Amino acid sequence: DGLAAELVPASAARTVPTGFATLDRELPGGGWPAGALTEILAAREGVGELRMVLPALAALTASGKRIAWLAPPHLPYAPALAAAGVSLEHLVVVRAPGRRDALWAAELVLRAGACHALLAWLPSVRYAELRRLAVAAEASPGFTVLFRPPQAACESSPCCLRLALESSAGRLVARILKRRGAPLTAPLCIPIGTPIRA
Repeated sequence: DGLAAELVPASAARTVPTGFATLDRELPGGGWPAGALTEILAAREGVGELRMVLPALAALTASGKRIAWLAPPHLPYAPALAAAGVSLEHLVVVRAPGRRDALWAAELVLRAGACHALLAWLPSVRYAELRRLAVAAEASPGFTVLFRPPQAACESSPCCLRLALESSAGRLVARILKRRGAPLTAPLCIPIGTPIRA
């Protein structure tokens, strides 16, 4: 079905490989968790947050799977996405005029189960709203990434994976703030190129 599934004791962990071996080795199941929420907290917009998900999006769309972008801060730049291997005919961009509209649309996309990836930019969201999205994500065949500001790290979240991204000496550094299993204290250097804006 285009998703990489790995079995773990007592449960089936559905994952989508990130495309970065360094990161996959540290994630339970070896990739982005499907049927659950992932949060990426970028130190600043354009630090490389899209590069983190592009290999997975390219693999999904290459196999005919649909992906959705919800409320991106900028109009996606189609030539750059195509150059990264994303098949544009399988990409849906949803604009939401307000916060409540974005949350409603995210929940609908997840419950419909028609997309194998949902990327949503939700700068301001409450725990109860995240919980509703987490429940909706459980029924989704794909993985869900919420892009949030770095200060969200101080807030509780029902996500199963939470990454903080920053650049250091021209490299992207990811800290895994939350994952299933043992915590990871050392930051990871992710080998990516120039960031792509949403």
